[in-house]
Amino acid sequence: MSIRFDSVTVAYDGNVVLDALDLTVAPGEVMALLGPSGSGKTTALRAVAGFVRPASGRVLLGERDVTDLPPHRRGIGMVVQQYALFPHLRVEDNVAFGLKARKTPKAEIRRRVAEALEMTGMAAYARRHPRELSGGQQQRVAIARALAIRPAVLLLDEPLSALDARLRSGMLAELARLHRELPEVSILYVTHDQMEALTLADRIAVMDKARLQACGTPQELYRAPANAFTASFVGNANLLPVTVTARGAVLGDAELTLDTAGAAAGARATLCVRPHLVGLGEGPNRLTGTVREIQWRGATHRLYVDVAGHTVRADLPELREAPAHGERITVHFAPEDAVLLAAGVSGDEH
Repeated sequence: MSIRFDSVTVAYDGNVVLDALDLTVAPGEVMALLGPSGSGKTTALRAVAGFVRPASGRVLLGERDVTDLPPHRRGIGMVVQQYALFPHLRVEDNVAFGLKARKTPKAEIRRRVAEALEMTGMAAYARRHPRELSGGQQQRVAIARALAIRPAVLLLDEPLSALDARLRSGMLAELARLHRELPEVSILYVTHDQMEALTLADRIAVMDKARLQACGTPQELYRAPANAFTASFVGNANLLPVTVTARGAVLGDAELTLDTAGAAAGARATLCVRPHLVGLGEGPNRLTGTVREIQWRGATHRLYVDVAGHTVRADLPELREAPAHGERITVHFAPEDAVLLAAGVSGDEH
């Protein structure tokens, strides 16, 4: 079932927290809403769930306008970051809760609970209480409860934020597996973690300051971001202020060859190039600067190089002899690996 935001605006006491959102999640698609705190992503999710009422616009599930429907009549499964399990109920009763509320026959409840627990790998824990489970196991129970009602739409609100890095990685794999097993379920996934979005989503909607900034596949947003904010939030990026020339751009005294289609000579712009696409030594689009910091990251070294007063980061395969702090070095990048954006934020801090 599709999810459609038709110019949805939400405001609290006159403060707009979601501004005229137009967005469609296709049937069976995983759409990630990605953005910093306060960007409007959770508000958008709550508008679909029915927990907030838009000041204007419509929310549609399939062809049905659900804007004025209460949450329990929308047929949606939802998982939140706090899990919201009932501590006094056993796992099987937590999973059965939504089915009982819908007055599902007892035999059907037993069957669906067993099916949902099996699907999430929690069948062996049916008789336990939430306090007897780890955080990752509690999250699986919350997901099983959402799946037991067989929703056409599944809403996930920062579902992994309370887990440590190892558990988060494992749950990402489990969510990907569940989606493969339930390809007809549309999923709207709210996160501030770009790796979760890149790993799970068919498309990513990037939110900031209550507005949609960009929407596309992870590959599209990573390789050809629409603006500086998207470039900085979807993957790491060097974002450097340049002046456009007839053949490319100028950064300090370096003349760079770039695709400048649509940009006027003399205009200010932002050069976007990913750190792993910056090489050490001679090559096209050379930049010379001073090493300010070196970080060893196991398989790679990250160099921070001061070029014309701006920091250029280079992620390089582990170097046998890394440059010294304060050393003058040359880095380079291929013209096809850079994107020229409208003038925006500097990438020095990212």
